[in-house]
Amino acid sequence: MDQQPSTPESGGGALDRRAELSEFLRTRRARLKPADVGLPDHGRYRRVPGLRREELAQLAGVSVAYYTRLEQGTGRNVSAAVLDAIARALRLTEAEHAHLTHLVRPGQLKRRQAGRTQQVRVALRQLLDTIDNVPAYVVGRRSDILAWNRMADAVFGDWSGLPAQERNWARLVFLRPDYRDLFVPWEQKATDIVAYLRMDAGCHPDDPRLSALVGELSVKSEEFRRLWATHDVKEKSHGTKAMRHPVVGELNLLFETFRLADDTEQSLVVYHAEPGSPSAEALRLLASWSADASRAGAST
Repeated sequence: MDQQPSTPESGGGALDRRAELSEFLRTRRARLKPADVGLPDHGRYRRVPGLRREELAQLAGVSVAYYTRLEQGTGRNVSAAVLDAIARALRLTEAEHAHLTHLVRPGQLKRRQAGRTQQVRVALRQLLDTIDNVPAYVVGRRSDILAWNRMADAVFGDWSGLPAQERNWARLVFLRPDYRDLFVPWEQKATDIVAYLRMDAGCHPDDPRLSALVGELSVKSEEFRRLWATHDVKEKSHGTKAMRHPVVGELNLLFETFRLADDTEQSLVVYHAEPGSPSAEALRLLASWSADASRAGAST
C-alpha cells in the first residue's frame, strides 16, 4: 500500500506567525501560578490568570519592555540565550522550546517548498510491504499518511479505499465518526494530533495547505477549535494506544516513531503488542484475516 496523496487545492494563506507567537507565550504564562516559580500570590487581587508579564520578565532576566515586544511579535534579533532563559522561566518542554525557537527565528524555507508534495522512496515502500504482522505507515507534513502496509489497513481502516485528500490523520480523527469509536479515549488521540499540527505550523507558518487544513477543521469541528486554541505542541515519539477494533475488539498497542535521516519531515511509525498478550493474538488474527481478504481480492 504505497499510494501518494495528491496536492489538494489550497483555500488558505499563511498562518500569522506574530499572532501564533503572541498566543503561545500568553497561554504558557497563563498555565503557571506564582507559587510554581517561587513568587508571592496575591490571590483575588490578581487580574490575570497565571504570571504577569513583569513577573515572567523578572524570572527570565530581561526588561519588561523587551519581553512585551517579544510577546507582541515585534521583537528583533532575539538571541538563543534569551530564548533559553524565557523557556526556563516558562518551564517549557523540549518540544515547546523548539516551537518557540521556530516562531521567533523562522527558517528560510520558500513558500513553494513549504507546500510541496512529499514523495516516499521506493525502497521504503518496499520495506513497508515486508512488514507483515504489525501495522506500519509513513506520515509526513500536516499529518498526511503517505504510505502504509496491509496491516495498517486492517487495524486503522481501509485507507486504500479513501480519496487521497482524506488520508490525513487530522481529517480522519475529527471528521470521521468511526475513528471516534476506534480510539480509547478519543480525546487523547485528538489532543495529540492537534499538538503535532501546531508543531508543524511553527516550523512552516507559510504553508498554504496547512493553513487550509486548519481552516477547514476549525469550521467543521468544535473540538478542533477548542484544542487548537490551547497552543499545545508535541513531537511524536513513542507510547501506547488503546483501541476498540470492530473485528477483534480491544487492542493495546505500543508504537515507535523513526524520523527519516534523509527527510526529517517524514517518519516511519510502527505499532506492536506485548509478546503473548491478548493484543498480540488479536494482531495475529487480523494478519490472517487481512491476508485471506487480499487473496480473495486478487482471485476476484
